[in-house]
Amino acid sequence: MEDTATLRIGNENYNLPMFKGTEGEVAIDTRKLRADTGCVAFDEGYGNTGSCNSNITFINGEKGILRHRGYSIESLAENSNFLETAYLVIYGELPSESQLEEFNKSILGNVAVHEGMKKFYEGFPVNSHPMAILSSLMQALGCYYPEMTTNDRDKDLATFDSAAAVLIAKVISIAATTYRIREGLPVLYPKRGEGYCDNFLHMLYSEPNAFAEIPTEISKALNLILLLHTDHEQNCSTSTVRMVASGGANLFASVSAGVSALWGPSHGGANMAVIKMLNEIHASGDDGSQFLEDAKNGKARLMGFGHRVYKNYDPRAKILKASCEKVLDILNVQTPILEIAKKLESVALEDDYFVKRKLYPNVDFYSGIILQSIGIPLDMFTVIFAIGRMPGWIAHWKELAEGQGRIHRPRQIYTGEILREYSKIATR
Repeated sequence: MEDTATLRIGNENYNLPMFKGTEGEVAIDTRKLRADTGCVAFDEGYGNTGSCNSNITFINGEKGILRHRGYSIESLAENSNFLETAYLVIYGELPSESQLEEFNKSILGNVAVHEGMKKFYEGFPVNSHPMAILSSLMQALGCYYPEMTTNDRDKDLATFDSAAAVLIAKVISIAATTYRIREGLPVLYPKRGEGYCDNFLHMLYSEPNAFAEIPTEISKALNLILLLHTDHEQNCSTSTVRMVASGGANLFASVSAGVSALWGPSHGGANMAVIKMLNEIHASGDDGSQFLEDAKNGKARLMGFGHRVYKNYDPRAKILKASCEKVLDILNVQTPILEIAKKLESVALEDDYFVKRKLYPNVDFYSGIILQSIGIPLDMFTVIFAIGRMPGWIAHWKELAEGQGRIHRPRQIYTGEILREYSKIATR
């Protein structure tokens, strides 16, 4: 490979450095493009722009590959669990037995929130969206840890381990409390000795005088959903976290911004869109057959199929499909909506129209079905996504903070009015 790429502008040639990533991706370094040529690169949506170097996650969308720190998502899903994968993503290596024990202890011992935080809920209308509450409370949480939220990079890095544990721990408590208060249920404290997902399900569904009996497969399915969402490279919310962090913002402020970015229906709300689509199909009296024909003719949009990055089968979807089948079998769930989902899946996997366009079911399709089956309300789906993505956001904050990179400041192409004279209001 040439060491440089040549860009010709008018009669001038400009040599741009090139470099490779460890998996062979080739990049053209345009950092001095404007200084050398007076031009900027236009790349709406940054689909062809590498915004950073990162050691955390590798994706090859054409081949359907997803790896965290070099470990395939298939291997992690089979052998690991959410908290161990969180440690890997944040710290770069799989933990030893003692390291994992300490990490688990630091998280599970931190789940309960300060009693004063419960007063924040009183200020929200009862119909407030859970993501609005989560974003607000992740920011407010930092107020209880002023030593971790100094916005002094060195000081915030010095308390990073504690801050990471606090965020991973308390996000499930904040999420569960949001659900309980909206449902008019008493808020429950975490249960000593329970694992991460078991504790979350306990705080969601138990009663003060009766602990909920959660089937092991349900807890495993939730654990798997969280693990499969741990990180996904430079998506909208992760890029947001890095951008906010690049200005020197502390970890709590940065992940709060990540929650807000995740809220968008084109990002974290995708699994909600799957269930809404299934509900609409059922309400129309269709079993999915007409909807699929409408999708082929551009009259309807098939949600939960295809992916912005993956041009092959989403590897996370393959893993979650098997878990989805187990959960539905254990719960013996039989609803028209799930029957429609099975119809869409079976047809789309065999129909040439969808196969040629690589519109395979993605992780949102199966996660939405599982979450609905275990009783998670529709508007809490994205909250579950945020819980799973928390370690990834934390890892990217750490990577950027330790790198001391420049503040993120994209350029634009101005297309507005040119210089105009101000006119007095009486003459307009």
